[in-house]
Amino acid sequence: MKESWSAFDTFEPHFRPLVVIELAKDTKEETKEWLTQRIEDKKKNGGAQLLVKPLAKEDGGKIDGNENIYLVGASYLRLLLGAETVGLVKECNDNSMRTFTYSSRKTFKDFAEDNHNFLTMSECQYIIKHELENLRAKDEKMIPGYPQAKLYPGKSIVRRLLTNGILIQFFPLHDKEELKKLRHIWYSRVKISFQPLDEIRCYFGETIALYFGFLEYFTFALVPMALIGIPYYVFAWEDYDKYVMFASFNLLWSTVILEVWKRCCARMTYRWGTLLMKRQFEEPRPGFHGVLGINPVTGKEEPVYSSIKRQLRIYLVSLPFVCLCLYLSLYVMMIYFDMEQLALDYHEENETSFSNLMLFVPSIIYAVVIEIMNRIYRYAAEFLTSWENHRLESSHQNHLILKVLVFNFLNCFASLFYIAFVLFDMKLLRQSLATLLITSQILNQFAEALFPYWLQKRHNKKIKKRMCASKMDSDLSLFEQINMEKEMGTYLGTFDDYLELFLQFGYVSLFSCVYPLAAVFAVLNNITETYSDALKMCKIFKRPFSEPTANIGVWQLAFETMSVISVVTNCALIGMSSQVNAIFPESKTDLILIVVLVETDWQ
Repeated sequence: MKESWSAFDTFEPHFRPLVVIELAKDTKEETKEWLTQRIEDKKKNGGAQLLVKPLAKEDGGKIDGNENIYLVGASYLRLLLGAETVGLVKECNDNSMRTFTYSSRKTFKDFAEDNHNFLTMSECQYIIKHELENLRAKDEKMIPGYPQAKLYPGKSIVRRLLTNGILIQFFPLHDKEELKKLRHIWYSRVKISFQPLDEIRCYFGETIALYFGFLEYFTFALVPMALIGIPYYVFAWEDYDKYVMFASFNLLWSTVILEVWKRCCARMTYRWGTLLMKRQFEEPRPGFHGVLGINPVTGKEEPVYSSIKRQLRIYLVSLPFVCLCLYLSLYVMMIYFDMEQLALDYHEENETSFSNLMLFVPSIIYAVVIEIMNRIYRYAAEFLTSWENHRLESSHQNHLILKVLVFNFLNCFASLFYIAFVLFDMKLLRQSLATLLITSQILNQFAEALFPYWLQKRHNKKIKKRMCASKMDSDLSLFEQINMEKEMGTYLGTFDDYLELFLQFGYVSLFSCVYPLAAVFAVLNNITETYSDALKMCKIFKRPFSEPTANIGVWQLAFETMSVISVVTNCALIGMSSQVNAIFPESKTDLILIVVLVETDWQ
């Protein structure tokens, strides 16, 4: 039974800042006063019952350029009640996992009235984020001071402030001491070992920890492929047809690893308590807009948008655009093959070391073009998906992922399928696969970690110089931290990280039988990826809000789909091999039927 909010006094004598709110520079005073009052108001009055203070010097004075920055915290009691509201699952004294309730708080392991570490800092920040996002208008018709920012009963105030540009951002603060400890055990020393997933989960939340858990699992799963691939590559380098055994191992490997991952994932999320969390009713996404109406399910007043209009946008605009992009990708692919032919002709005429080197130039250029096209298309896909105006964030993400995966799959793998099943050139297939894989890995490492890290270091130096030039007597550590963090890039989620692993899984599972070193390069890349991703989480981006999750979501389906395509591809490659063809010298029909039968049984 939930306790009544009116029965508690959530005043906290010691204020601990957890979340930073940054308003626009020209925000009106009446807006600031109204917002802070709504955040501090009691729950029974429609407030969030949180603690909020403006960023100020120790003597109470304001800091130039920081008048619109506010710090949000909460009392320990308020956080415990919030943990019950969001349905956090914690471990009980009998080692079972149960949804936390304040009335039964003493039955949970490590709980004590004076133990403020019962909830992790990321859980506290998640609770505050939930309360801020669920701070809703009551009788207000508009944001005070902004008549154009309309409100209606039940509308999320924070989302309206964001869409109208009044609220620039709100983000969780780093804990400098905990972050220092995490960095030390995570990536400060170069060593091959298991990642501290429980510590990552405590600091960044389950979504980030699950990504690093999957990255670690996938890297270890690649090791058998790499160990088999090295001798296979060394002893059968020039014999391009002796790939049947490796392709057969591919069939087993690509299917088994995903099934084993499901068990590993369930075990981790049960230990963390998110496997048992009840999914809350999903609110409309911030970017969703429409005519004000009544939701037939909840009975609440909210924007309503015609599903027919959305479907028309999808099928009459988005789908033709995606098809046009796919055609453009195929056209660029044919230009690549023309370049390959020119390089081959040049090599046959000259046969020098330089001409031999030139054979790799078309593949390198094509790999760079693929990465550029993927990134440009990603922006277009995001714009189109937002324009389609999906009501729920999950629907928005699913449509975005579908668009991106279809294009990336064709853009990255179409040339390999063409070489394998149209040109039947296994030597060119090996060369193209090696070049595409290695080039994409180098470009991703540079674009995702090295370049942003260099930019962030330059920016931090400027911030430190500016803070020192202010010559304030008070301790600058908190001010310096907030000023640095608010200028950091925002971590946009694990989308790009999973996409990179998805494409890598494709390169390895589809055609690595003709280039056995693909798994070796994938392992090496993932080891460096672990360190570079850890670096960007701790040094480059703001701390993301914790997001409880029970699995890797739609990406599990994406990897399983790639696994099915891998089975079909490897069966077809086995059927094309000279070793198998020698068994059926007369009847090709029998061979085709056997290959189809094997594919059907395997799937």
